[in-house]
Amino acid sequence: MSSPVVVLVGPPGSGKSTVGRVLAERLGVGFRDTDADIEEQAGKPIPDIFVDEGEPHFRALEAAAVRGAAHGHAGVLALGGGAVMAEPTRELLRGLPVVFLEVPQADAVKRVGLDAPRPLLAVNPRARWRELMEARRPLYLEVATAVVDTAGRTPEQVADAVLEALELNNPHD
Repeated sequence: MSSPVVVLVGPPGSGKSTVGRVLAERLGVGFRDTDADIEEQAGKPIPDIFVDEGEPHFRALEAAAVRGAAHGHAGVLALGGGAVMAEPTRELLRGLPVVFLEVPQADAVKRVGLDAPRPLLAVNPRARWRELMEARRPLYLEVATAVVDTAGRTPEQVADAVLEALELNNPHD
């Protein structure tokens, strides 16, 4: 069984997918996003899963996707923002190189956009984002090997900081 060289966690808008692709390219490995895995398996976008089957069904799909990726993907792995809410997922992440991409609310709102189809941010996105972070931040910190602040940084600069934090060789040095 192979395991990821980097696992990225953080709230919506923290740049997990964008930074993950940059990291994968720099490290010469594959990139995998569990949200994309879920959408492929379900055959529909995540907001539709929430509407059609509800959040508990989505969370079950998410836990299965993380399980599969955590023990079957040897590249860079980005997890959905809420994946850390499940205790079995946090347990799976123990011992893996997990980086929490921390993002200020204003940056996240700009990146996510207030009209983006994010089911948990649909009503009053700023207040909801703050509530999600209050619940999730301690869990992101619990699983994180390193924390990288994304404020005012480009995806390339965040990728550099991740490589440095995990002491991975950056081929661009």
